[in-house]
Amino acid sequence: MTTPDPLTGEPFSGFGLGLRRTHYQDFLEGDVPVDFVEVISENYMVEGGNPLRILEQVRTNMPVIMHGVSMSIGSADGLDRNYLKKLKQLADRIDPLWVSDHLCWTRTSAHNSHDLLPLPYTHEALDLVCDNIDHAQTALGRPMLFENPSSYMTFPEDEMTEWEFIAAMSMRTGCYLLLDVNNIYVSAHNHGFSAEAFLDGMPLDRVRQVHLAGHTDGDIKIDTHDQPICNGVWDLYAKAMEKLGPVATMIERDDAIPPLPELLDELDMAAKIAERSRELEAA
Repeated sequence: MTTPDPLTGEPFSGFGLGLRRTHYQDFLEGDVPVDFVEVISENYMVEGGNPLRILEQVRTNMPVIMHGVSMSIGSADGLDRNYLKKLKQLADRIDPLWVSDHLCWTRTSAHNSHDLLPLPYTHEALDLVCDNIDHAQTALGRPMLFENPSSYMTFPEDEMTEWEFIAAMSMRTGCYLLLDVNNIYVSAHNHGFSAEAFLDGMPLDRVRQVHLAGHTDGDIKIDTHDQPICNGVWDLYAKAMEKLGPVATMIERDDAIPPLPELLDELDMAAKIAERSRELEAA
């Protein structure tokens, strides 16, 4: 199934869910009312097996977005060539709307942390990240999207804000952006900055997708993807949609995954908020 490339053609503004094992059968047996699904790339970077077979079946019915968690775009050791090779093979096989990953690092030359670790927002780190993005985009033969991560610490060496870093990164590499609204909300609380200032400082014309998710509340908010979306995140999403053009919106749930109708109710809420926000912008 061929889909239009929103990075070079018409904007794609659908609403989708993550394709998780819990709901495989729903997607195989029924007409799930979503415009696309997003998958964790690493779960399908294999030669065969049932998950890949299911993904290919789902792909015949709707567009797929590939979202990675292990590229380690901030790695000082550069990118793993074998990883990029397998990622490209999957992308060539699935023909996704786009391929995305996170602005973070996950590994050294010898160890993989299996976590999205923060970067210092310095000019040296920016140079390194941009070199790695250029490498990845060249290897894949396509522009990528990169997501703002949730954050629990900062570095005294920081020379710019996160949004200034992301804006410079996008301008220098031509990459696009995945705006995670929950991550903005979590990081703003944890570090005491303004979520609205983050939105105002972002190059929103480069955003092609929005993530929504729930988190664990507390003195430090944790991005756990195991809770319903809270009112504060919905409010921030509404403000973001007033500023954004047509983008894809996707709800992430990776633990305590509820029955599909509950997620579809949240997705319907997102669609209604997006419609109201655009009506306000047009008024």
